[in-house]
This record gives sequence, C-alpha cells and structure tokens, in this order.
Amino acid sequence: MDLNYSAEDLTFRDTVRAFLDANLPKDLQQKVLNHKRLSKDDLVRWHKIVAKQGWVGTGWPVEYGGTGWMPVQRHIWEEECAHAGTPPILPFGVNMVAPVIMAFGNEAQKRHYLPRILNCDDWWCQGYSEPGSGSDLASLKTRAERQGDHYIVNGQKTWTTLGQHADMIFCLVRTDPNARKQEGISFLLIDMHTPGITVRPIIMLDEEHEVNEVFFDNVKVPVENLIGEENKGWTYAKYLLGHERTNIAAVGRAKRELLFLKRLANKQMKNGKPLLDDPLFSAKVASLEIELMALEVTVLRVLSQDHAKRGPGPEASMLKVKGTEIQQTLTELMVEAAGPYAMPFDPEYLEGKKEHSVTQQDDAAPLAPYYFNYRKTSIYGGSNEIQRNIITQMILGL
Repeated sequence: MDLNYSAEDLTFRDTVRAFLDANLPKDLQQKVLNHKRLSKDDLVRWHKIVAKQGWVGTGWPVEYGGTGWMPVQRHIWEEECAHAGTPPILPFGVNMVAPVIMAFGNEAQKRHYLPRILNCDDWWCQGYSEPGSGSDLASLKTRAERQGDHYIVNGQKTWTTLGQHADMIFCLVRTDPNARKQEGISFLLIDMHTPGITVRPIIMLDEEHEVNEVFFDNVKVPVENLIGEENKGWTYAKYLLGHERTNIAAVGRAKRELLFLKRLANKQMKNGKPLLDDPLFSAKVASLEIELMALEVTVLRVLSQDHAKRGPGPEASMLKVKGTEIQQTLTELMVEAAGPYAMPFDPEYLEGKKEHSVTQQDDAAPLAPYYFNYRKTSIYGGSNEIQRNIITQMILGL
C-alpha cells in the first residue's frame, strides 16, 4: 500500500479544507478545541451541515446516499475534521446500525431508515450492555416474546450513551431462552417513544449526563422492526462491533490531541525550561507519537480491507486496543503536563457559562474530567482483555 498522497488525494484534501473553512461554525470549533461540552443541538447542527454537503456517509455505498470515497479519502476527511476541530458525527446511526441495515435489513427497512440516518432525522442509541452482561454480552437477559405481529420486550440496558436524546435504539434481545446463548438472540430496532420505555440518567464522575439505564416494561415492537432472521442477531451484533471498534481508534482526533499536548508542555516550565525539553517527558511523548504513527498505518490497511467488501475482521480488535491505549496515555500526559492546574473542577467553564476558568489556566481546566472520562475507552466496545482474546484466537491461531 502506497502511504504517500497522490495528486488527486492532495486536491481532495484542499477541497475538504475549503469546505471546513467555509462551513464550520466558530462557536462549535472553539468548544471542541478547548475541550468544552457539546450539546445535542451542537451535534445535530454540525451533522446537518455535513449532510447538506452529502458527506455524512463516508463509508457508505453511493446507492444508499454515501460518498463512495476510497479509504484514503475517508482517512483525509477524518484527519482534516479532527485538525479543524469539528464536532463528531455520532457513530450510532451512521457507522454502527446503518451498516447492519445495509447488510442484513430488507428493502423497506433500507428505504425508511437510511435516509433518516443520513439527515439526522432520528437520533440513535445502542442497546447492548446490561447490568450483568457487559464483556460477556451473549449472556444478556432482555426478553422479546413474539405475540402475533409484535414482540413484547422486557428487560434493562445500561451505559446507553446519550440515550436521553434518542428517538431510536438498536437492541439485542433474547427471543429463544432455550437455545445456546449466542443462538437465541435477535436484533430489534425500537422506537424510544414507545410506551413502557423509561430512561434513567447515570451521572458520571465529571457530573456530566452522558450515559443512562434504559428499562423496557411490556414494550410492543412491530415484527417488521426485526433485522434479518430471528435468533441470528449475534451474527449481526459481531458485524456491528467490527465497525464500532474500527471507529474507536480515532486516529485524527488523537493526532490533534497530540499537538495540544505538545503546546501545553511547551508552556509549562520545569527547572527554567519548557517541560517538553525534559528528557524523561519528551521520551514519553516520542514513544506515544511512534505508536500513533503505527496505528494510522494499520487503520488504513483495515479500511482498505473494508472497501474490498470483506468487512472489518479481527484486525478491528487491534485498532480498538491500541487506539484506546493511545487515547488514555494522551490524557495521562496532559494531566502530568498541567500539574496542579488540572485539579480544580469548574463545570460552569466546561458548559461555556463563563469565559475563563477559576484558575485562569483555561487549557488545563478540562483535563481532569477529560482524563477520568477516557478511563472507559478500554472497556466499551468490548473490553481490551476480550479483544486480546480475539486477537489470540482469530489472528495468531493460538
């Protein structure tokens, strides 16, 4: 694989940069670059700007409204968006449930859901984890019993990211309690406004409402909302997780945060010199940068494989492990560079309610919440311990 950009790639990069310069709202850019919190309106506003340009479905086939971009073009787009400081396009609809609908849904489901996902007419969330089913997801207990033309769903999901805003949830449910646990699961699309659904917030250490518990009490779901075949949901779930793990790597964002780390370390002094000149600290940064460069090459290889219609394989587990380790190391080094200035907790500044943080060290103010939030990345999407087992079995053959 040629890792140098072609003339066409460079022209495409210029086109992307021109679009971002002209269309990225400055208030959203400043929130992202300064690690401030984004609201639902912020995320939807950016999604619709990109949708108007026709660039939301970067990995989608053209026939479904996607861009049809090559892997390098997708990589350039993600890298330029990260560098510019755009809000994320949330993955739950575009990068997670949409590929499942395209691969296993029927034509009516594709016609209905895919355009709405592209335009952010529906806000999606994920119903996988349960209080007793996280890494061992196949042990899930949420039941869906067929009654005529509906399923009746009862159970609980947890750690449901941004579920308080959601219109739809894609859910793994048990439809055959007597089958082997992986073989009795189905994949349902559920309207979050259906009677019987209760969303309860889980407030995190940084006092942000990011995740939730979702309860299902005799919730009626039309049979037409079943994806694929009944009791084949585990196959679809694994397919979705491959796409999720590829996206968790977030190379572009990590490259932007590496630049932030270097700027921060250049401003902090140690023994009369910038911290970045300290041999021990600079060695940590250099080691991290090497790991990030290697991850970027691996991401391009996996994207190339996906473009060849094979779909993400067990290599996605490698991206998930290394990507999350790099993200966590970045936040650790940021806190180390900021020192005691990272300690004060200033939610009013993070919410954009005042111009400067309580310490007047605005770069440092979000770093402790940022650090704590990123402890989760090695757990969600399948814990890194589980990913290492997959790598051992599926790649190394041990």
